[in-house]
Amino acid sequence: MALDSIDYQQIKMALKDCLREEGVTGETFLGQRWSGGRIVIYPRDPDLQPKEIPVDDLFHKVVMLRDRLRVLEQKINGNKSMPEREKVELQQYVTRCYGSLTTFNVLFRDKADQFVGQRGGSVKRRTRE
Repeated sequence: MALDSIDYQQIKMALKDCLREEGVTGETFLGQRWSGGRIVIYPRDPDLQPKEIPVDDLFHKVVMLRDRLRVLEQKINGNKSMPEREKVELQQYVTRCYGSLTTFNVLFRDKADQFVGQRGGSVKRRTRE
């Protein structure tokens, strides 16, 4: 089969399936009450224009950040040449990043997709099946 005859949507779906199987990505949904909403950021100076962005755009960026942190975490854990002490240190740093992002949990439809930082010494994160 020639590359030209491969349907872009088929490639996209196959890639999504592979990533989902590896736990890198999956279906993540914005909470219904936020869909179509807008975020307005006002500068301190009232003479300046506020910045307005769609909530959907912010949510997409937050999900991308979460997925990239998961990939980083997998690369740290899978690195055979990195000393265990360094892996633990970097893993704790990633965990603190998750904790810093919990503010955005309000945007997620499903609680299982939300950020979880450190809780009593253990870290829990959803694994996709």
